[in-house]
Amino acid sequence: MTNTQENHVSGHTTGATVWLTGLPSAGKTTIAYELADRLRAEGHRVEVLDGDEIREFLSAGLGFSREDRHTNVQRIGFVAEVLASHGVKALVPVIAPYADSRDAVRKRHQSEGTPYLEVHVATPVEVCSVRDVKGLYAKQAAGEISGLTGVDDPYEAPESPDLRIESHLQSVPESAAALHALLTERGLA
Repeated sequence: MTNTQENHVSGHTTGATVWLTGLPSAGKTTIAYELADRLRAEGHRVEVLDGDEIREFLSAGLGFSREDRHTNVQRIGFVAEVLASHGVKALVPVIAPYADSRDAVRKRHQSEGTPYLEVHVATPVEVCSVRDVKGLYAKQAAGEISGLTGVDDPYEAPESPDLRIESHLQSVPESAAALHALLTERGLA
């Protein structure tokens, strides 16, 4: 019996990983927390695996080389899959700039029979740099940092995500509602 079947039989909701990828300041974390509140209100078990918190506590010591970014994404993907396999909705607002890293996480979920959705928060870099929630774009423009994803470091946008959200064209509640609709359509909400 798969985890999904066990959850259904025991009356628990099915877990899933929802990976929100996009540029810095795209709105990934804000949308994740909005969706988390809605899912919790409906009785779902939810965890938000915030990329900044994970870097601080689980991936401390990793830099921003391609190899370190891959390692970070794989660690987060492992934790998300474990949570999801136990009936938790794991919402993962993490840049994950490389397609092969995201694909490896998806394949791990598939091999374990755990639902996985990739959501591209497709906010243009021009909008992200104005939002500049953490001041990264300003620091990069001033020459204080380099390797900013989408500016002077690559970001490989998903070619066929399960959902593409253009957060600059809709409100946070509308973005979270679109994602909730996808979860409902897939039998996960």
